Amino acid sequence: MSALDLYPSLGAYALTCLLLVANLLFLWGYSGATRGRTKTAINPEDAAQFGGELRDSDPPEVARVLRAHRNAESAIYPFLLLGLVYVLIGGGLKLASALFAVFVAARYAHSFAYLRALQPWRTISFLIGGLATIVLLLDIAWLLLRR
Repeated sequence: MSALDLYPSLGAYALTCLLLVANLLFLWGYSGATRGRTKTAINPEDAAQFGGELRDSDPPEVARVLRAHRNAESAIYPFLLLGLVYVLIGGGLKLASALFAVFVAARYAHSFAYLRALQPWRTISFLIGGLATIVLLLDIAWLLLRR
């Protein structure tokens, strides 16, 4: 018997983890690529090693990617924690799959909208992801209170 047999929504959660970590890794790599494209560095050793211009702060292009990454982290980590709790307390597969899929789609849309400065899509995708998180939190509370 595997953990997938014990926790029906674990497979959906595992896929969600993979996709959300991939989103974070993309933003991480894109920040480095953007820094390389602008040929700037904020650390003296980086400027010396890679030949970039030393600056006191990031150029706007790099700063935007870093803000997108921080925003993704601040939304993704709580969702993953709640998702794990949901799986472990036996949350249903249908709702888990729906909420996980909605959140992943919203975060990918948000990252794209943030990088391209697309309003109102950035706000809309953020709110959709936030709503999925709140629904997950409320269902966890409901499941725990019913016990």
